Amino acid sequence: MSLTIENAQPVNVKERNKALIKEVLQVYPEKAAKKREKHLNLYEAGKSDCGVKSNIKSLPGVMTIRGCAYAGSKGVVWGPIKDMIHISHGPVGCGQYSWASRRNYYIGTTGVDTFVTMQFTTDFQERDIVFGGDKKLAKALEELQELFPLNKGITIQSECPIGLIGDDIEAVAKAKSKDFGGKTIVPVRCEGFRGVSQSLGHHIANDSIRDWVLEKMAGKKEEFVSTPYDVAIIGDYNIGGDSWASRILLEEMGLRVVAQWSGDGSLKELERTPKVKLNILHCYRSMNYISRYMEEKFGIPWVEYNFFGPTKIAESLRKIASFFDDKIKEGAEKVIAKYQPMVDAVIAKYRPRLEGKKVMLFVGGLRPRHVIGAYEDLGMEVIGTGYEFGHNDDYQRTTHYVKDGTLIYDDVTGFEFEKFVEALQPDLVGSGIKEKYVFQKMGFPFRQMHSWDYSGPYHGYDGFAIFARDMDMAINSPVWKMTAAPWKTKQ
Repeated sequence: MSLTIENAQPVNVKERNKALIKEVLQVYPEKAAKKREKHLNLYEAGKSDCGVKSNIKSLPGVMTIRGCAYAGSKGVVWGPIKDMIHISHGPVGCGQYSWASRRNYYIGTTGVDTFVTMQFTTDFQERDIVFGGDKKLAKALEELQELFPLNKGITIQSECPIGLIGDDIEAVAKAKSKDFGGKTIVPVRCEGFRGVSQSLGHHIANDSIRDWVLEKMAGKKEEFVSTPYDVAIIGDYNIGGDSWASRILLEEMGLRVVAQWSGDGSLKELERTPKVKLNILHCYRSMNYISRYMEEKFGIPWVEYNFFGPTKIAESLRKIASFFDDKIKEGAEKVIAKYQPMVDAVIAKYRPRLEGKKVMLFVGGLRPRHVIGAYEDLGMEVIGTGYEFGHNDDYQRTTHYVKDGTLIYDDVTGFEFEKFVEALQPDLVGSGIKEKYVFQKMGFPFRQMHSWDYSGPYHGYDGFAIFARDMDMAINSPVWKMTAAPWKTKQ
């Protein structure tokens, strides 16, 4: 496999990428280089994984872009549940940093029956560390119940000090649940120091849903009339309206979406999910745990889907339909046919402007692999990709998306990523807010691919049109012809 770069000389991609990794590692001390080498590789066709180690603790002193377990629980899984109050138990900083940062759109009246963009904290001080925060937590729960009586439940998102001083948040939750007439109050042991990244926070949050919501509902009667076509969207956080765009397609093909986890979702939707016929899983990394549990406990099958770009949308609609009868299968084909003229128009407009452009990605969740198809639908090529907090099974799934020789990097450091981009000269970098301004100052077009750079949705056919527009806007903006990186400017 070879490609042509700016100097018009054919390059062996595999050899070039191997040499690049070797060169980047030379800057580290021997011990650090040996550890980081395990996380950098290139995909070789025919192999079942990408050949990188993952879900391992980051090196102290080496810049990592990961978050913590608290971020995985509060910021991802629990935070978007709109009719519950999510209180950050600990110092104010963690709650402040996670406050309304992910654009998890929802319908409701904020401060009355929905609370996603509000920030609640027990605001720990030194005396709370010394004497414990149980009483302060209990008082905070009482005040919240009085101030916001329409809340459907409360979660306690524990920060690092809670695990260190031993606050018994479970006892407080049980006591206050009884005081409030059986209200659902969920203690979540998601202290930031647990695990190696936010990934364990996802798992902990999933387990708390299992233990404090689903298990409590077992055997209870609920006024819910099920149908043969009930499904739940799992692992979609409605960033920029993604869940709504996905829901449109599922309902148009004849399915009934009765729950969304967790973007624009509610406690009632969590409780009724064990009655659905299929769990449709988008973000495998954050919600595969609860999907597997429901399969084992309630016999509900689950299926992964990808609604980025028309090729993957069509594949996913057909895969989802395969779990149902001919009515749904025919509905899927009608949906695909309905949106084909729109897809053709989008591709006709943007592909000529984006054909052959190269992209490097470094994101969390599912995006390092799921968005590849959308880029390819526009004639673009992903030449490097990696996960902030991926596990081995994420990289195994990535092999179905990347091409032979693609550069793969796990928990890439700031230095490594900058050097890779500098060497490979992609036309676009897609990563997070921490990297955005670094690469723009280096002169590279950039899209923030965690929350769509204040745009979106990117899911579904409507989302693909927005995705194509945004990529074109980033790459072909005239600003890149008018500016240069500071070190390229003559003083």
